[in-house]
Amino acid sequence: MSETGTPYGTPFGDLLRAAKEETGLSYRKLAERAVDPTTGVMVGYTTLHRIAQDQSIHLEPGVVGAVAAAIGRSEREVRIAAAQQYCGLIADDPFGASTSEATVVVVHAPGTGRKDMPKVETLLRKWAAGELPRELAEDD
Repeated sequence: MSETGTPYGTPFGDLLRAAKEETGLSYRKLAERAVDPTTGVMVGYTTLHRIAQDQSIHLEPGVVGAVAAAIGRSEREVRIAAAQQYCGLIADDPFGASTSEATVVVVHAPGTGRKDMPKVETLLRKWAAGELPRELAEDD
């Protein structure tokens, strides 16, 4: 467990706290910017405050996009942080396989890493080299 009592850390809350500190804006001011560009969902300052206090929230569609807009971060980065904090999922590139043309993201359990996923690494390397096995390459 982390020192806050959350077993997977608080990366979602960390993003909110850092944005507040970096911008000097209150949660009320950040909430004025908290509108998901895709769904139009707006997130209020109480929700932003709850996230920053590492409390649970109702994570419905659009909330992550609204938070990303409020703090000026990519939705992908914010979604990964929320998934880790609330679901215990780690999403990263444990193989260093991302390039400027393709981002590799593997979702895995905390505590697992490259050494625990040799078949995933082999598959990704083959895919990158254009050598996918026939059963994965064929359209059915």
